Amino acid sequence: MASNSAVNEVSTSRTFAKVNEIVERHGKDSRALIPILQEVQEEYRYLPTEILAYVATVLGISPARVYGVTTFYSQFSTSPKGKYVIQVCDGTACHVRGSNPIIEAIEKILGMTEENRTTDDLLFTLETVSCLGACGLAPVVVINEKVYGEVDVDRMSGILEDLRSREELGDDH
Repeated sequence: MASNSAVNEVSTSRTFAKVNEIVERHGKDSRALIPILQEVQEEYRYLPTEILAYVATVLGISPARVYGVTTFYSQFSTSPKGKYVIQVCDGTACHVRGSNPIIEAIEKILGMTEENRTTDDLLFTLETVSCLGACGLAPVVVINEKVYGEVDVDRMSGILEDLRSREELGDDH
């Protein structure tokens, strides 16, 4: 039976192999840091610390610089995100029209807390955003770039049920 360190080594080399492919596509130039991080995050749904250190080494820049870029831009996440990222607008129009009950319903349905915004199965992540730019459709929810307007608690429940059903059926559409 393989030791844990041997298993971790194999897993790490596989992880870095994918990162190497991404870096090769962009070139080992520090000016490509942001597109590299974007593609790595697209692949893994977040930016693991060990990958950030590896990218720094490959690009010949300090890990602090890579981490600084990662934490400066809100598009990057250093914690795992779910397959479905649910963004609930809590801007003025959405807030007035009932975004809070929608947020509370999502938390209840998916068993989330304010501290833990990603489900244990890494299927859903909940984010509250200041504005989605669709005030006329308030309250608005965006799930993986699909916009849902005039959402209420019942509709949100149905959307979540539909997404769970698709997962159970293995349907990615």
